[in-house]
Amino acid sequence: MTLALLVFLISGTGGLFTSKITLITYFDNAEGIRTGQPVDLQGVAIGNVKSVKVVPGKPLSPVQVVMRVNRDFQQFIHTDSKATIETAGVLGESFVDIDSKDAKGAIVKDGTELQPGNAPGIQDVVRTSQTSLQNIDVLVKRADSILAEIQNGNGSLGKVIYDPAMVNKVNAILNQVQALLNDVNNGKGTIGKFFSDDSLYRKADSLVTKADQLVDEINKGHGSLGKLVKDDALYNNANQAIATGNKLLADLNAGHGAAGKLLKDEELSRKLQNIIEKLSSISDRLEAGEGSAGKLFKDPSLYNNTDQMLIETRNLVKAIRENPKKYLTIRFRVF
Repeated sequence: MTLALLVFLISGTGGLFTSKITLITYFDNAEGIRTGQPVDLQGVAIGNVKSVKVVPGKPLSPVQVVMRVNRDFQQFIHTDSKATIETAGVLGESFVDIDSKDAKGAIVKDGTELQPGNAPGIQDVVRTSQTSLQNIDVLVKRADSILAEIQNGNGSLGKVIYDPAMVNKVNAILNQVQALLNDVNNGKGTIGKFFSDDSLYRKADSLVTKADQLVDEINKGHGSLGKLVKDDALYNNANQAIATGNKLLADLNAGHGAAGKLLKDEELSRKLQNIIEKLSSISDRLEAGEGSAGKLFKDPSLYNNTDQMLIETRNLVKAIRENPKKYLTIRFRVF
């Protein structure tokens, strides 16, 4: 007991030999604050409450709270700092917290009055907590109702737990799964062979080996693909082809050569356009049956005459073959 008293007397906040200053704040409600309770600065303990009493002449804030603060913290407290009564949790005790984050005024002196901050009272905290407690009570009741339904075997989950038929089905499914796993473990079926047959592993290993050999051959420049990757001549030929193509495009763009002139010579372009227009006109006249060529395409009598001539020619050739003496008689005359 004596040791505890000595520790309290020499401590930073309540020690007998620590220099302190007095600060005063007036509140509209004590909010459970009592003599001896802590005084904090931004959450750090710097002193204790010296007295709490109601004073006359202050109808809006009649509760006077006198605080004793360690002088070492005086430099951090300003005249425009706010003193607020806080509560350590819903059921914790009250304490005074001094807020100097936004304070710009002068440093406080002994007996300085600090303005009270706006903090919710314990009643406000309790009222707010009651809403949460009511919501929790509703959730608990709903959970109890759900558990009761499950216990009575209602709903899907209740049937799963309490319906013997459902349990039997689940057991049957589990037995089938176990049998499937046993078959797989014994190498039966496609999946079982996949896991237990060494030939699959050997084939995969052989495939990997062949792929590795193929990559080595390509890397050494062997074979068509290897030469394609490693042969510098192919690269040079490709560069030469690209250079030739670029020169050809440059010549075409400059109007050199027949193709270049075809692309760049406006006179040639006009001549080609003129020829195309004339060919289009001739095509239109042929289509309309004008001129000899048009009649050749459009006049049906020409087709009929030509067809008749072919028939007669064919008949003449047939007659000559059947009786050549009639048509191929040779006479000699001596003068």
